[in-house]
Amino acid sequence: MIAMKNIMPYIYLSALYLLPYLGYTQKNTTSMLETTLSFEEYLGYVKKYHPLMKQAEITLNIGEANLLKARGAFDPKIEIDYDRKKFKNIEYYDQFNATFKIPTWYGIEFKANFEENTGEFLNPNLSVPDGGLYSAGISFSLAQGFFINERMAALRKAKFFKKQTKAERDVLVNHILYKASKAYFDWLQNDIEVSIYNTYLENAANRLKAIERSVETGDKAAIEITEARITMQNRKLMLEAAILKKRKSILLLSNFLWINSTPIEIRNNVTPIKPEKQTLESILFIEKVTDLSLLLENHPKLQSMDAKIDGLYVERSIKRNKILPKIDLQYNFLNTEIDQISGFDTANYKAFVNFSFPLFLRKERGDVQLANLKLEQIKFERQSTSLQIQNKIEAINAEINSLSNQNTLIADIVIDYKTLVAAEERKFSLGESSLFLINSREQKLIDAQLKENSLMVKELKATAKLYNALGITKSELPN
Repeated sequence: MIAMKNIMPYIYLSALYLLPYLGYTQKNTTSMLETTLSFEEYLGYVKKYHPLMKQAEITLNIGEANLLKARGAFDPKIEIDYDRKKFKNIEYYDQFNATFKIPTWYGIEFKANFEENTGEFLNPNLSVPDGGLYSAGISFSLAQGFFINERMAALRKAKFFKKQTKAERDVLVNHILYKASKAYFDWLQNDIEVSIYNTYLENAANRLKAIERSVETGDKAAIEITEARITMQNRKLMLEAAILKKRKSILLLSNFLWINSTPIEIRNNVTPIKPEKQTLESILFIEKVTDLSLLLENHPKLQSMDAKIDGLYVERSIKRNKILPKIDLQYNFLNTEIDQISGFDTANYKAFVNFSFPLFLRKERGDVQLANLKLEQIKFERQSTSLQIQNKIEAINAEINSLSNQNTLIADIVIDYKTLVAAEERKFSLGESSLFLINSREQKLIDAQLKENSLMVKELKATAKLYNALGITKSELPN
């Protein structure tokens, strides 16, 4: 309860700040003044509050946890064994063994040990002097497991896995922001489309009133009212379809808007703002993109594959090491007094040697071949992915250039259509034109403006697509 009391003021302040833009999906929400939500503000909320952004951070934490787990294999360890048997007042055995181990990088392990064993039926090789026996020694492998072993390999692979999870996290963040950008641009396109139809519906309604007055005065035939009414009804129909599209795009956009763990829906009276090209490139971090080769080198998808390749190299090294003979050595100095270092004499020792070597090495050689094939497979995949990314970036750049030219052309076309409509309206006022010609000219203008709107949004989406293809993202997310 105390934690909730501490956090509630922050949630309340966040809700107050976003209140002009957002609203909960309730039917009785109060009407509010017309306001706007810019692309930069919108993307800021997505970065800070979207649950998948938190999931991206969890992906990174998984890599760090795996690295911590692998480092734990090199932690010092204390082991204590105690075994006692007593039956009918006879102590069969009483065995106590305490060991302190320090593992090191190259498979070398330092060990200190104390053992004290008594009993009437004690195994003779477990007999020790009264007061126990101390030992200090070292164990290591000479061939298999010296330069690389499972413990060393696990730590190396964990480091590469951490790098891989970071790259995968960047890919996830990049994809979320790209999808969120597309949703915003769809909302922008549909909002402008509604505005276009609203404008020309008003024109059609004004013409209908003018025609009705002209019919009343006998200047126009009554059939002109029917034609004007049909045009107005068609405009209403197109406006209604545009409003539905806008509503759907708002609902889609609302999937990306959260405050803490609460989903938020944008109100219908909120309007988007078209971002300028320079502003958009700055928000998406692509305004200074010049060196494509450097970008490809740092592309998160390729970095993830590179980390996976590095991990497979470590795996292959382990498989190759298994071909070597296994020679484990252990040597311990023995002493009855722990406080007398000089008592550790080479004449008093306990040693151990273990040697094993498969005759045909079929399993080991098969493992090495499989490791080589996996490496070759992912190397080819990386080459293919790199080429695909490069070609995709070039194709998107060509698309952006083409759309920029198309937007310039359609802007001129819209201006010319507006000139034609204005001229036709003047001729109509002088009685030298007809309602049919005006409606025909205006419909072409509407089509041209819708095309202009569509091309404008396509260029914005292409810029977002370039951001997605480049794999750019900020490593630091807001807290």
